[in-house]
Amino acid sequence: MSVHDALEDAVAAFTPGQPLMGLDLGTRTIGVALSDLRWRIATPLETIRRRKFGTDAAALLAIAGDRGAGGIVLGLPRNMDGSEGPRCQSTRAFARNLAGLTDLAITFWDERLSTVAAERALLEADESRAKRAGVIDHVAAGFILQGALDRLQHL
Repeated sequence: MSVHDALEDAVAAFTPGQPLMGLDLGTRTIGVALSDLRWRIATPLETIRRRKFGTDAAALLAIAGDRGAGGIVLGLPRNMDGSEGPRCQSTRAFARNLAGLTDLAITFWDERLSTVAAERALLEADESRAKRAGVIDHVAAGFILQGALDRLQHL
């Protein structure tokens, strides 16, 4: 359907009463999180091992369909100074390509430090290194989505 640069622009295109899906797009994995129906709480869901775009997109859209997602929030990996580098360009390209396959609105949320926050939370929960490695990406997706949900409460 459409890719929106700002959450404020995407809100009108999201389907009310349906959960939002948050994504942490990595080079090897994609973390997936889902919100509640009222867009208040993000819950980490699963991590998808990346293969090729078509396979990845099919897996994501299957989750979105199964869970009745009303929109997608994709983490945008800006540099610490706020500038956009090659990872942002590849994330934007992924969003454009995914938008060509779905009617769901897609927007971005600044993901700076989301993985650091996820790692800290898992350490505080005393998770083992092996356990952290298996869940870090979808926990990071949860932090990304929660940041967007918190912002939505103030729009």
